[in-house]
Amino acid sequence: MASKILHKFRRKVKKHNTTEETVEDFPERSELDDDTEGLSARLSGTLSFGDVDVPDENCTQIAAANNDSDFLQSFESGGIEYTESLWGELKHCNMLTKQLQESWKKSKGNHIVEKLIFEVTSANVVQDSSSKYVAYTIHVIKSGSFDDHKALIIRRYTDFAKLNEKLHKHFKEEMSNVVFPKKIIRKNFTHETIAKRSRAFEQYLQHIHSIADICRSKVFLEFFYLNDLKASQGLLRGGMCEDAIETLLNALHLQQKLGSWDAEHLLFTQASISLCYQELDRLEEAQAYCEQALQTIDNQENHPLLVPLLHSNIRVSWKIAKDKRQSEARLQQLQESGIDVLNQPSLKEYLIKDFLD
Repeated sequence: MASKILHKFRRKVKKHNTTEETVEDFPERSELDDDTEGLSARLSGTLSFGDVDVPDENCTQIAAANNDSDFLQSFESGGIEYTESLWGELKHCNMLTKQLQESWKKSKGNHIVEKLIFEVTSANVVQDSSSKYVAYTIHVIKSGSFDDHKALIIRRYTDFAKLNEKLHKHFKEEMSNVVFPKKIIRKNFTHETIAKRSRAFEQYLQHIHSIADICRSKVFLEFFYLNDLKASQGLLRGGMCEDAIETLLNALHLQQKLGSWDAEHLLFTQASISLCYQELDRLEEAQAYCEQALQTIDNQENHPLLVPLLHSNIRVSWKIAKDKRQSEARLQQLQESGIDVLNQPSLKEYLIKDFLD
């Protein structure tokens, strides 16, 4: 019996020695096993992305520390302080997917840069009784935000040439290095020439709009919307309100996108849109634009459009059962200050006058 026990003991000792020799004889295998465990630990768990502020090497070192026997021993023996510290580094190193998405959403709006883009969308050869020319349709688009307001202009080469001449006259230094497309005698209507000029006009407008003094100038702004305002005034005189509204809304969108500071042109646009909607019995929209026009006038009590707009707003508000007491009170104040509020031209009479220049 004792011999059997001794025999079993010798076999276990021999087996144990053989295992130790195997590990020592093949050290690469031990390293490979450890690395495999580390790789498994690094790939398991929550999907994460490296933080910009923390290099990837730090994350690898922390993950490798999890496989270290000392770390496991510390964890098993209650090494709470060391474990919490390491977990804090892990949280700093890796952001959870949900946190990353929330952070991206918050920062998304802060990095969007809004700018205007001038794009030639079509070019048509026009033949009238006296001349033949190319009409370029240019859309003004605000990038970096949702832009659902269409704003476009239709101009020919001579319109751009006149603009360039005026800008050189008023902004010699700023325009000294600006090259304008030359006028050519032949091949004006070939596809190649039209395509080249379309691209040149886009670059020209983009460049001069990038010059602060020019993009805020009256010469530049009126190139875009003054023609529309004059055309809409002619349509108002002819009673063509539906056509006038489309032109006026386009002019309004151009003024808003270009950041026009001309309050008189903006006021004329808003008041004219309100008048057109009144003529078409679209009173809700008429009242809304009438309110906008009154806000544009602000505290200019002597403005000739103030009284006609107040009368118009009171009348339309009464028809749609909207509160009109504020406009009535302001009209009463004007009357008490000595302004004749009863013998004033109507809104339509004022808007069809020749005051646009």
